[in-house]
Amino acid sequence: MKFWNHQENARSETRRLLLGFAIAVALLVAAVHGALVVAWLLMAAVLPGNLPYPAGFLAVNVGVSLMLVLGGWWVETSNLRAGGVKLATRAGARELRPSISHAEQRLANIVDELCIAANMRRPQVMVVPRVDAINAFAAGWDDKDAVVAVTQGALDYLNRDEMQGLVAHELSHLHEGDTRLKMQLAGMVYGLELVYNFGDTLRERRGLAWWFGSAIMLAGFAGWLTGRMLKAAVSRQREYLADARAVQWTRSKDGLGGVLRKVMGQRRDTPAGYAQDHRHTGLALPSVQHMLLVDVEGGGRLERRLDTHPTLEDRVRRVYGRPMQPMAASPVTVEPESARRGSAASVVPGTPTIASLVDPFARFT
Repeated sequence: MKFWNHQENARSETRRLLLGFAIAVALLVAAVHGALVVAWLLMAAVLPGNLPYPAGFLAVNVGVSLMLVLGGWWVETSNLRAGGVKLATRAGARELRPSISHAEQRLANIVDELCIAANMRRPQVMVVPRVDAINAFAAGWDDKDAVVAVTQGALDYLNRDEMQGLVAHELSHLHEGDTRLKMQLAGMVYGLELVYNFGDTLRERRGLAWWFGSAIMLAGFAGWLTGRMLKAAVSRQREYLADARAVQWTRSKDGLGGVLRKVMGQRRDTPAGYAQDHRHTGLALPSVQHMLLVDVEGGGRLERRLDTHPTLEDRVRRVYGRPMQPMAASPVTVEPESARRGSAASVVPGTPTIASLVDPFARFT
């Protein structure tokens, strides 16, 4: 895997998509005003008499549209600022218990090792129990409330190299600021949705409000759908970037590659059980879905366009450079490990790290 090229391509594509998101918001505001102008002209043509064109029509339309979009963004992002630990707790995660589980002690050691290598602050580590599906997620507004949560299935079915690949992928999201970016985009999409909801509310009334509400709904739906598609596209690029980072940090394609192939094996062998795990746990929360290591499969063509994750087959092909078959997920034996002395929090700023030895630009990111 040419992880340098994959990382640069993912970053460039993200910048283009974010520019497209800003353009989409501007076009939505213009579309709302244009739709309201058309609605006014139609009413003026149908109703008797001479209806004068309202003064300040443009300013009011633009102001209300921006207020809805930016206000919705502010409300949603404020709700998501509660912290990564609180979000993980809502998803059913609990604190890590390395003293009573070899697998959890191994996970704690791996997180410490990779955080030292990446010269980053150690996040809170949590476990999502009673979930047999291999999965994980990272959350948090900044490094002070960052959390990495791993399912019980990942602890049971992944060997040490594969667990390193999984943890490296999630730490990359924290290192690159993906969790903050995704929450910002989620807030903006919510703001776009408010425009549609505002039009729907107006449409329930009769008379002139029905015309204006219909126009706003039409423009709002187009803007919301465009925003959802761009948000999903940005999220997919960040998944590619995290995959490339994981291969870079672990220097192993079989680490993360083995994780993805075992997830493919789980979906092939127990698709009903895998889906049920997501329906009956907090992993089905919309605020968590886009943060998962692997997303649930979509049904129709539109759902696939709105998927926040690339397909497993595509990700495996990028990691290995060729298609690979699924792997059966069977329980692994976890050897006892002693707790590591020190942690990522004890790294002295300015000292050379493993990451800086393999990535000459690591100290600038």
